[in-house]
Amino acid sequence: MDNQSSRWRKFILVLNCITLGIGYCGGPLISRLYFLHGGQRIWLSSWLACIGWPIILIVLIIAYFFRLKIQGFDINFFCITRQEFTSSAALGILVGLAGYLYAWGPAKLPVSTSTVIYAAQLGFTVVFAFLIVKQKLTAYSVNAVVLLIVGAGTLGLRAESDRPEGESTKQYVLGFVMTLLAAASTGLALPLLELIYIKAKKNVTYIMILEIQMILNIFGSAFCTVGMIVNKDFQAISREASQFELGKAKYYLVLVWSAIIWQFSTLGIVGVVQYGSSLLCGILIALLLPLTELLGVILYHETFQVTKGLAIFLSLWGFVSYFYGEMKQSHKKKKEEENLIPQTEMVQTSPV
Repeated sequence: MDNQSSRWRKFILVLNCITLGIGYCGGPLISRLYFLHGGQRIWLSSWLACIGWPIILIVLIIAYFFRLKIQGFDINFFCITRQEFTSSAALGILVGLAGYLYAWGPAKLPVSTSTVIYAAQLGFTVVFAFLIVKQKLTAYSVNAVVLLIVGAGTLGLRAESDRPEGESTKQYVLGFVMTLLAAASTGLALPLLELIYIKAKKNVTYIMILEIQMILNIFGSAFCTVGMIVNKDFQAISREASQFELGKAKYYLVLVWSAIIWQFSTLGIVGVVQYGSSLLCGILIALLLPLTELLGVILYHETFQVTKGLAIFLSLWGFVSYFYGEMKQSHKKKKEEENLIPQTEMVQTSPV
C-alpha cells in the first residue's frame, strides 16, 4: 500500500470516527429526550434508528450519476454482489433486533445503569471478533478493553440511587435483561460486518460501504415495522404527539432528528469496521458511553457524581492505550517493510 493510499485510508477512518461519535452521542441523547417528555413507544424508538436509509439512497443516486459521467453507461447502480446483499440483509435483521433491545435502556433504566450494562458490548465484541475474524489481540488492546469496561462499570456503582420512582421491579429487570442482550447483539454484529468485508470478492469501496449501510437499515427498519404494526404504534403516533410535553411540532421534530442522527451512527460503524476493525469500533463505542453521560449532565442537568468523572478518565486512558499500541505496531511494521526492501533487491541483483 503506497503512502498516498495509506493517508487516504487514515483520513476516511478519522472521518468515520467523527461520524460514529456524532451518532453514538447524539442518538441516545435524543432518544432520552423522547422518553423524558412523554414518549413511550419502544418499537417506534428502535424504528427511528433505522428508518433514515433514504438519506443514503439520495447520496447513492448522486454518486451513480457522477460514475456515469466518468465511467460511461456500462455500469450497474449497485456495486455489491448477491452474496454481499444476502449477508447484509440477514445482518440488518440482527441490527433491527439490537436496536429494539437497546431502546429499552433509555425507556426503563437510569442512564448510569443502562450505560454500565451496554459497556459489556466491548467484551462481547472482543470474544466474537477473536472467534469470527481471528482478531489479533495485543497487550495494549487488552489493556484498553479492561480500562474501558472498568470505566463504564464505575457508572453503575450508584445506579440504585438513580432508580426511577414508580418503576416496577418487573419493568426494571426487563430493561436490565434487554439492554444486556442489546450489548451481546452489537458485539456479534460488528465482527459479522467485518466478515462481510473480508469475504467480499472485490475491493470494498466507499460506495459499497454506503450500499451495505442502506441494506442494513432497510431490513432493520422492516423488522421494526412489523413490531410497530403488531404493537399498533403507527396509530398511537398522533395521540402521543398531542400529549408530548414539548408540544406537537417539537414531537415530530424529535422523531425526524432521531432518524437523521442515528444514520450517522450506522455510517460510522460500517466505515470504522472497514477502515479499522470491529475491535476498534467496539472500543470507540465504549469510549463514547461516558462522554454521552457528560453531555447528559450538561444538557439535561443530571447530577455529576465522582464516579462519572472517574469513568471518563479511565475511558480516555484506555483510548490512548489502544492508539499508542496501534502506533507502535504501525512503526514496527514499517521498519520491517523497510528492512525487507534491501533484501529483495539483493536477491534480484545476485548472479545466477
